[in-house]
Amino acid sequence: MAQNPSDKPEATGPTSGGSGSGGPTPAPSGARWRPDWRDVGKRLIGVAVVIVAVWLIYLFLDAFLPRWWAQMIGNAVDGSFAAGAWWGLLIGAVFTLAPVLLLAQAILTRRSWQVRSGFLALAVVFSVPNLLTLGIVLGTSAAAHAGERILDVDGPAFRGGTAWGAVIGGIVALTIVTMGVLYRRRGARLRELRSKEH
Repeated sequence: MAQNPSDKPEATGPTSGGSGSGGPTPAPSGARWRPDWRDVGKRLIGVAVVIVAVWLIYLFLDAFLPRWWAQMIGNAVDGSFAAGAWWGLLIGAVFTLAPVLLLAQAILTRRSWQVRSGFLALAVVFSVPNLLTLGIVLGTSAAAHAGERILDVDGPAFRGGTAWGAVIGGIVALTIVTMGVLYRRRGARLRELRSKEH
């Protein structure tokens, strides 16, 4: 019985040896990835702009902050030795105690990284007053020397009071942190013993 030619199966795709238009064109075997040099150049320019901006901001703050902080302290102390010692003790103690406690909360407690980052940011903010005084004492810029002269005249005993306040605040903060750690360990041991008893 003769077979009708229309009953023959039709080809649904290109043959293996052909290069039909419906199939994907294979990539050349020797092709390599080439970077987009325009994109690389734009990124390098962006990084350079950020670095220059940060450097300019640092230069501005280095020339402005020491003199400004010294003038703020000088206005508060107004040349009084007792006031300088008192303000130094207060600022040194408070702005050492708070950053250490916040740093302990960020390191010693089990919290999410967002909460820890918040504690770290607050610790940096609360340490700024003592860092400004330290920048005046240890700084070598013209603004730092100007700040020293301002504190010599208008803020006597402030730097010494700040040093003693920082020592006192650090001791108090470390004592609080140590007591907190011991208290938590004692609570954990009590809970463990109670769980074993039951």
